[in-house]
Amino acid sequence: MTDIQNVTDDVPCGCGPTAEEARALRGGITRRRALSAGAIGVFLAATGASLAPSAFAAEYPTWDDVEKARNNEAAKGAEVTRIQGLIRSLEQDVDTKQAEADRLGQEHVLALEAYEDAVARAESLQQQADAESARADSAAAKLGALAAEQYRSGNTDPTLDLFFSGSAGSADDLLSRLGSMDRLVDANREVYADAAGARDSARHLSDQAQVARDERNRREAEAEQKMQTAQAAAQAALDALASQNEYRDVLDAQLAALQDTTSRTISQYQAGVEARRREREARIRRAREAAAARAREEERRRREEERRRQAPNNVGTGGESSSSGGSGGKVQSSGWVRPAHGWISSWFGTRGSICRNGYCTRAGHRGIDFASSCGSPIYAAYPGTVIFAGYSGAWGNYIKIQHADGTVTGYAHIINGGYNVNYGQRVRAGQVIAYIGSTGASSGCHLHFEVYIGGVRVDPAPFLRARGVAV
Repeated sequence: MTDIQNVTDDVPCGCGPTAEEARALRGGITRRRALSAGAIGVFLAATGASLAPSAFAAEYPTWDDVEKARNNEAAKGAEVTRIQGLIRSLEQDVDTKQAEADRLGQEHVLALEAYEDAVARAESLQQQADAESARADSAAAKLGALAAEQYRSGNTDPTLDLFFSGSAGSADDLLSRLGSMDRLVDANREVYADAAGARDSARHLSDQAQVARDERNRREAEAEQKMQTAQAAAQAALDALASQNEYRDVLDAQLAALQDTTSRTISQYQAGVEARRREREARIRRAREAAAARAREEERRRREEERRRQAPNNVGTGGESSSSGGSGGKVQSSGWVRPAHGWISSWFGTRGSICRNGYCTRAGHRGIDFASSCGSPIYAAYPGTVIFAGYSGAWGNYIKIQHADGTVTGYAHIINGGYNVNYGQRVRAGQVIAYIGSTGASSGCHLHFEVYIGGVRVDPAPFLRARGVAV
């Protein structure tokens, strides 16, 4: 998987955190921020897994233990073996949980696509049923008008008196009455047959639409369950990595201290661990400062371009003007925000499939892509709650946010280690939630942005424009 196994992106940017720096950039996704008991229960029941492997349950050696073992050859060998076992256990735990998160994340993607297909089929069948019903109504109304004309002209057919003795409530009722009017039907056999055929077709299609709606509802529940299971697995993988990051430096230093035959002291090894921690923090800080500087430069260029376009002698080019670039993070009067800087490199709709990093997308592109430099900030498009944060197949590193108005927004291809929020966290509009990358099925650094209404992805461009956001 591309998330925390550090597979190289297609377009390396050199600006992202290392694997060791992932925990700090995640903004608190640790074991101390565990999922709700319900989501954990779903994951455990679905996978039969345990979130407490032997490495987590083990008692890690203290520096006092190491100091004592250094002075006793027998104890030294046992302590070396113990620490090596702990390191292997940590690594295996990360690998196992990452692989499971990857598998379940891809299942989540496929379940969502199956749900969207089921929604489209149900809607299509219902539209066809409605069209056939309207055709039946029209044909039946035509026959009714012919019957009325005969009645007004003084036709003495007793069936006409029967026909007009009450009102027909539907095309079905009307056709049932007209069927008893032999002469009228004989004279308009083709119209009657068309009406009856449309009525029967509408019934059949309505039955099919109901079956499709039942399938849609089943797929919706399945997609929701898959998302919860994938989230629990993703959290478990993040926790395993956080645990490895938390203990690995110290374990490596303790192992080196036991295997070192020089006169270096324990305090020197401890100082080395602290120095590496400070250096990681400094690299993270520099990466964030560089991202902020890039964002400011992109904003400056955007404003300059806007001034040129608005100059009196400048003739606009028309079309999707903001596709040449745009500024993210500014809250509009509607409360919505452009989720990233940069230009739109791919719009919503049909396009060729993309295969990268072991994943392939379908032909349908169910979002819009904001092309920007690796490590650039990603902003929450609207206030809400994070309902997914983890690796998810073709999306790569992925975040979903549930909003109070019922919509959900999705943010894909986040850089490795680039989470800035965690599952269950409340976020405000314009808050930096992550950093742009190229994980999953991605050919370069960009944000793939999605908007869900009723659980189905819709075109984000008109949705954002209607809320005053330029794209």
